[in-house]
Amino acid sequence: MPRALGILLSLALLAQGAPAVARPVADQPMDAPVLREASAYRFGTLEMDSADGARHYRVWIGQPASLDAATPVAYLLDGNAAMSALDTDLLNRLAQRPAPPVLVAVGYATPLRIERSARTFDYTPRIGGAAEQRDPLTAAPSGGADAFLDFLTQRLRPLIDQRLKRESSRQLLWGHSYGGLLVLHALMTRPETFQVYAAASPSLWWGNGAIAADRPGMELRLRGSRPQLLLMRGDLEPASPTAAAEPGVVRDAAAKRLLESLRQLDGLEARYETFPGLGHGPMLAASLRHTLEWLSQGVPAQ
Repeated sequence: MPRALGILLSLALLAQGAPAVARPVADQPMDAPVLREASAYRFGTLEMDSADGARHYRVWIGQPASLDAATPVAYLLDGNAAMSALDTDLLNRLAQRPAPPVLVAVGYATPLRIERSARTFDYTPRIGGAAEQRDPLTAAPSGGADAFLDFLTQRLRPLIDQRLKRESSRQLLWGHSYGGLLVLHALMTRPETFQVYAAASPSLWWGNGAIAADRPGMELRLRGSRPQLLLMRGDLEPASPTAAAEPGVVRDAAAKRLLESLRQLDGLEARYETFPGLGHGPMLAASLRHTLEWLSQGVPAQ
């Protein structure tokens, strides 16, 4: 079998997943003590709307005491939940590291920790040419990933650079679950956009493994770029929302197939980290803290 065909067939196995899944339960209110407590970071906010006016963003910008040419910038998806996962001890530790990052938590103007309808649209790629696309979990509209990436890179990033009075040479995009899916979509379709892509518990099952469609052509898109991928998963996470009840399903098989395929690309450095004892939900906070601790060291992954 030709190598390229083998890669595509193995990626197609990401389709192991479930066409019918349970709806998620209602989410908790957002609670971010770091916005009330003193720390080595100071926070400000931006309020912005999507290009079509349908989604309303609230962006928290956390800055360490000093900035220099080596200061990285970390763009954090699900910003409300990301802010809730931070604590002052972590921020104070980051501030003492060689490269304390600027934090750009991209959330939504809502009192909730997770804004499910908005993130469902923003974090999922378009499949085919259907006029309307619905999410398998919530039946909410989906497929707005490219419009959201345009928002991040063309509208939000210039404002961040203006506020910081510099453009960072080391920018990271972190996301969990659907956010992790968006991170992988960004890496595969726009590898020059960020220097580091941190995908935690990505929803590889989504759209019957639709992320596999982004892989072909990456060799050409990577030319001139040398991004890094940090792929993270808890070892108690199921392969899909229904796979926990399916005997014989290897939980991390899809992630490892994807990693093997991406590691064959020249110019992309990919690493995989497993978090012992963690399921899907706890991976949000654990992966975020791990990513920021690593980024603040200022040393590229090996």
